[in-house]
Amino acid sequence: MDEDPGDLRYYCDILEGYGYVVRTCNSYQEGVRCLGCEVFDFVMVSQETPNFDGRCVLERATEIDRHLPVLIVARHLDMGSYLEAMQLGAVDYLVKPLTLTEIVRVLGTHPPIRSIAA
Repeated sequence: MDEDPGDLRYYCDILEGYGYVVRTCNSYQEGVRCLGCEVFDFVMVSQETPNFDGRCVLERATEIDRHLPVLIVARHLDMGSYLEAMQLGAVDYLVKPLTLTEIVRVLGTHPPIRSIAA
């Protein structure tokens, strides 16, 4: 999920191009609601501010399934948010813009993924 429409479309296009079924969310609140209603194989969360706003999505995802991979994609590296995300169970914390190679690397380190919340 990403609150920047341009970034959201960019990552969605890449993932769909690789054959993934992608469910996009325009806010953290919408993402939390979706996690309670649908089953996902992977979650990608945008982090736009130094305050770890995406924390609610990460916490909800790990509450539902502690093995559900959650990738945090940040606009800027914030060491506090990075440490918090990793302690809460994120599989990685990368800085935007992600390259196709980075996305494929993260997805490739997990079992076959069918659906992604972005």
